[in-house]
Amino acid sequence: MIGWPGEVEVPTDVILADDQARSSQGRPIRQVIFDFGNVLIYWKPEMAMVSRYGPESIREMLDNDKSGFFDANNMMDGGASCREAQAWVHERHGAPWDRMFTYYCENFVDSLTGPVPGARVLVKDLKALGVGVWGLSNWGTELFPYAWEQYPILHDLDDLVVSGPVHMRKPHQDIYQYALQKFGIRAEDALFIDDKGMNVVAANQAGIRSVCLKDPYKLRTLLIESGLDIPQVK
Repeated sequence: MIGWPGEVEVPTDVILADDQARSSQGRPIRQVIFDFGNVLIYWKPEMAMVSRYGPESIREMLDNDKSGFFDANNMMDGGASCREAQAWVHERHGAPWDRMFTYYCENFVDSLTGPVPGARVLVKDLKALGVGVWGLSNWGTELFPYAWEQYPILHDLDDLVVSGPVHMRKPHQDIYQYALQKFGIRAEDALFIDDKGMNVVAANQAGIRSVCLKDPYKLRTLLIESGLDIPQVK
């Protein structure tokens, strides 16, 4: 299976307001919570591997059933160290996946391939309007500094929650409640933006409207159509 275990298909680039978020549908959006990877900055794990591995090897590495790659990432997102995740891959999946996962961790910086188009200005436009802008991302404690040091957009957020240091991760409910409490905001006032279906479904279960983002060019228009008076795309 290529990709994250537990992923689900949901409508993309639309506001979802199901489960506990249903009562918030149509309410003014006063807070926007952003995931980081592929929402504010691009994360492409294969890009960390191309200096040593060919396309077929990388494709197989991204097959979680073979390599355990995404399971190991989930471990780090939940608070495990790189060394602990590497040892788990070695024990459960063996060669060559243990060596490849270690190489990925050592060269993680190359997996961050640049800002998502329009995200930096969108954050600034929302702040200028008085909308709260926040971050809630799954990210390993040891690897997050690579993003923090390279991408000023993360510093522009009002506050953020990173999963590794708090030993909680999406799509579990506890991290959504923790983030709301830390930010001092109400679920019914917020919109959560993520690139994974399972995470936006979980946000709805926590009472937060959500968007599964696939096309960054559509996000600004979607927010404007929701009543936010930010500059339009011409």
